[in-house]
Amino acid sequence: MRGTDYTDNETPSHPEEFENFRYSQAIYVTKVAMASNLLLTGFKFFAGIVGNSSAMIADAIHSTSDFMTDIAVIAGLKIARKPGDSTHNYGHGKIETLSAAFIGLVLIAVSVGIFWSGLQKVLAFYHGEILPAPSRVALAAAVLSIVIKEWLYRYTMVYARKFRSDALTANAWHHRSDALSSIGTMIGIGGAILLGGRWVVLDPIAAVILSFFIFKVAFEISYKNLNELLEASLDLEAYRTIEEILKSTDGVLGFHELKTRKIGNAVAADVHIEVDRNLNIVDAHEISTHVEDRLKEVCGKNGYFSIHVEPCSDTHYSEYKNK
Repeated sequence: MRGTDYTDNETPSHPEEFENFRYSQAIYVTKVAMASNLLLTGFKFFAGIVGNSSAMIADAIHSTSDFMTDIAVIAGLKIARKPGDSTHNYGHGKIETLSAAFIGLVLIAVSVGIFWSGLQKVLAFYHGEILPAPSRVALAAAVLSIVIKEWLYRYTMVYARKFRSDALTANAWHHRSDALSSIGTMIGIGGAILLGGRWVVLDPIAAVILSFFIFKVAFEISYKNLNELLEASLDLEAYRTIEEILKSTDGVLGFHELKTRKIGNAVAADVHIEVDRNLNIVDAHEISTHVEDRLKEVCGKNGYFSIHVEPCSDTHYSEYKNK
């Protein structure tokens, strides 16, 4: 696959080139998903209408949301790839986080819509309304959707992990939620076709049950990315990794005021390190640079690290010497 001027074996090592490569690949992956979603959504609507399946129509609406969020992800990634400027000194990476949060919120709205639509049909059925039985074309659409959407999930997740992209991860889970939705739709439609009669209610019941699974995934995506937009600290594992790097760096006698956050896919950290008070400014600066280099090796070359150097207190220095 060749979505940019680079192949996977030619991934650039320079931070700026890598970021351009990363965003180009992410956009290409999302365009593949968008084209697939457009075709699949059209077929689902056709199968749902012709096949008299409310679950399949709900599934088609879910796929429509996939298509819309693909557009949002592409737009977000194109903005996020812009370098820092006078108004955005740290770049535009937060747009990627915003895109991921948007996907989560759209999924929440989709889950509520599917729940309400299915519930109305279930209640109508128990009040005596006769529901049309779905046909085999709707069942075929559900099977096709499972295959395509699961492939899109795996395809997108490969690049989401490779490039540490929250927007691609959220979009991948959007594909997976559609695959899960289609599994439930297949069960509901299949049961309604095979059992017939009063069992046609399985079709809208499947839609109601699936809305809860979709809501769960949507809530997790929204919470994570909205939290990052509110400048949440890194998770405990990442925080402790940074602490270990600081503790194990030669010349660092102590540290405090460690603050962390994410800017798009980049890690940002501010910290005050303590060094031997007898060092000259050049040696102290070299220690600071070494700390920054080690952090970038572990956390990513596109990270933002502010290292403030302070002279170690006499008491602390004495304790360190006596260890």
